[in-house]
This record gives sequence, structure tokens and C-alpha cells, in this order.
Amino acid sequence: MSLDVQHSRILQPPPPGGILWQDTGDIRTLLTLGPAFVLQVSHPAVGAGVDEHSAFRTDPWGRGARSVRSVLLWVYGEERAVAEGRRLRALHRTVGGTDARGRRYHALAARTYAWVHATGYPVTRYARPYLWSRPYTEDEERRYFAEWRRVGQLLGIHERDLPETVEEFWPYYRATLKELELTGVAQELLDVRRPLPVPEAGPRPVRIAVRLLWPALRPLFLRLRRFLSIGLLPPEARTVLGLPWTEAQERRLRRLCRAIGAVVSRLPHRMRYLPDAHAARVRHGLD
Repeated sequence: MSLDVQHSRILQPPPPGGILWQDTGDIRTLLTLGPAFVLQVSHPAVGAGVDEHSAFRTDPWGRGARSVRSVLLWVYGEERAVAEGRRLRALHRTVGGTDARGRRYHALAARTYAWVHATGYPVTRYARPYLWSRPYTEDEERRYFAEWRRVGQLLGIHERDLPETVEEFWPYYRATLKELELTGVAQELLDVRRPLPVPEAGPRPVRIAVRLLWPALRPLFLRLRRFLSIGLLPPEARTVLGLPWTEAQERRLRRLCRAIGAVVSRLPHRMRYLPDAHAARVRHGLD
């Protein structure tokens, strides 16, 4: 039996009403994408694959939107989640080559593919007290980990390639951190001077306004992205990558996140959740 067929028969997407359904589609989660992506591409194999095969330079906004849609399908897509997992594996079958140090890599190599998914857990766990004003309880954290691991299996990651429990995750995580380096792609993602095309999403008046203001908005956006990408990166990862972070920056981050959390928590659910997530929650009577 092929891996894809086996997974479609055995595995199920995360349950409606579970902790992933509660948190993943919340717009605050968008602020964790930067640190998660930096952590992913700091693995030399992942960084090389993104460097050689991704559209993150030529189509960064489209690439980001596609990634968000994919994540929402994993969590809220129900029967479509299995198909999305198959699509992603098929997409990465040809992603391979040689990294900057001459080492061979392939996107579907077990440790590489698992690491990309695994990064979501430590980043979300670390960012939650900042953006939601409290950490997960022990029960919530275990539920989150179990559901996130279940999504990994849905994506085709073998059970043996992801730790089974929260306790087993941290030795795996610390061991993998030792393999990381500030790759060229990670440096680009944190570069406040890099070129960045004008985003073209939204109503026409908004697009026109953004296009006119982009020379002023671009450096502000890039500085904010660097600030959040480093600030919401777990400290042990910052240390390994040699990314500076001061007490003054930490205070600014806490103030900013408190303000964001206070505003978002008061929004109606149709504004707090991304559209696909809100629609799924409505279908199941959760909103």
C-alpha cells in the first residue's frame, strides 16, 4: 500500500472545536509566520531548497498567501486536508540539489521534511503569552502538540520522524538546533534593505494607495518584520543563530503584543478569524 493511500485511510484532520481550530485561523497567528519561516530556513537543507526552488524573492506576497491557504486547509479543510497533504508531497518530490557547503539535500528527506513542520510547535508555544496574554495550560499544550503531530502525519511525515510526546520533543528540538546556521535565505528574510514588490491584494482604492505610499511603507514593514521575526523566535534559537536581542527590544515587543492582543480579542469572530477559518467554524456552529 502506498504512503498516500495509507494516510488517506487511517488519518483524520484535526477535530472541529479542537485547539488548532481555536487558534490557527486567528489573525494573530500571522505574526508567528516570520519566526517560524526563519527557524525553518536556518536548517541548511531547507534553506538550500527555498533558495533554489521557491518564489519567495520574485513573488513573496503570493508565496505567503499560498502558504497560509495551505495551513488553513490542513486544519479546517476536513476531507480536503488529505488531498492537500498529497499535493504538498508531490510538489516537493523534485526539490533537491546541493547546499552552500556541497552537501546533498532533498525536501522529502525524513528529518528535513519533519523539521519544517515541527517548527510550528515551539514558535507558537513561545509566542502565545505575548499575543494571547497567557501561555497554554499543560492540558492545552498537550492537546495542541497531539493535534499538530496529527497534522504532520496527514502531510506524510512518518510517526517515527516526529516525537510522540511533549517531553520527547525537546531533546529532538535541541539536537536539531545544533544543525542550524544563519543561512543566506534566513539573512535575506531579516534584511531591512532587501527589495520587496508592492502588494497587489485588496480593493482597487487600497491597492492604489499602497502603491503610492510604498516607498515609505516598505522600510517600515521590513523593520517590523525583522523585529517580530527575531522577537518571537524562541531565545535558544536566537542564541544558536547569533541574532541580537536587547532588554529594550523585549520591552517594546511586550508593549506592542499587548496592544495587538487587546484589540484582536475584542473583535467579532468574523474579523478575528481569517475567512476560510471563520467559514469552517460557522459550518460547525463554533461562531
